[in-house]
Amino acid sequence: MKISKKSCTRVDLSGGTLDCWPLYLLVDSCVTVNLSISISTYASIEERTDKSIDIHMRDMGYRKSFADLKAALNCADPELKLVQKQLAYWKPTKGFNLETFSESPIGGGLGGSSSLSISLIKAFSEWLDVKLNVQESVILSHNLEAQVLHKMTGTQDYFPALSPGLNAIHYTPQGPRLETLSSQQDFWNEHLSLVYTGQPHHSGLNNWQVIKASLDSDPGTLRALADIRNVSWDLYNAVKAGQWDGLPRLFDREFEARVRLSSSFSSPQIERLREVALKAGAQAVKICGAGGGGCVLVWSAPGRRNDVESGCRAQGFEVLNAKAVV
Repeated sequence: MKISKKSCTRVDLSGGTLDCWPLYLLVDSCVTVNLSISISTYASIEERTDKSIDIHMRDMGYRKSFADLKAALNCADPELKLVQKQLAYWKPTKGFNLETFSESPIGGGLGGSSSLSISLIKAFSEWLDVKLNVQESVILSHNLEAQVLHKMTGTQDYFPALSPGLNAIHYTPQGPRLETLSSQQDFWNEHLSLVYTGQPHHSGLNNWQVIKASLDSDPGTLRALADIRNVSWDLYNAVKAGQWDGLPRLFDREFEARVRLSSSFSSPQIERLREVALKAGAQAVKICGAGGGGCVLVWSAPGRRNDVESGCRAQGFEVLNAKAVV
């Protein structure tokens, strides 16, 4: 028996970082809006007749076999950390072949590791006949990734992997609540490009710096977080009302607030890419995820996206083949 699962990644449109506990409690009444994209992660499990475990992570060029679960858990290879936390939780009693693959660049800011974590949960829960709803899967993946990173993590990345579409995640003292918004796939594909800076980012580190400053009641950090919250509510309301022409201005406001939040959210590569994209005719540029590298969302007017992407490629940037999933 072979079980294969696939999960979307996402591009965050507004409210990133606010999904990290306890930030949404410190600034109160937050919403994060993100869009599922066709860049995906995959996990497949094939049961064996013995106790041995074969792990093949295709995109990382990693493959290793283990005599049993104990041997897999005792391996010190850093590439195995995420898989090991999953294995320690599920504790399978049978041997298996596990194959994973991610289309997202490492450190791309698209929630690739979170999407892969959800793909693993989908595969193991089906194989072991464990029923999990969306909220339970989010909590489990969130906690397992915190064990891997040894840092507080956000939760927005898990929802598009479980419920693809244009999603608004509302953050309150009761925790996250998912709202799926109405949207047209062609609209996003006409305007949106994802461009990779060539430099991986480190979301756990960047977000942890913000969390520490917020817990220390740093006024500048708290003001920037409140501004990001306000932008995100404005974007949410614009999307709900179909006021699409206002999105570039909102992306600009989000960019300005995010670099005030922490200088580490931008980088020389991001600033150069922003300059190149705007010069090529883009209307706005937005940092993806925790920034510092990774991918950048580039927003173009109707009919200009191809010209903007060509301009980015001409300057050595990689334009990803990403389509909206709604």
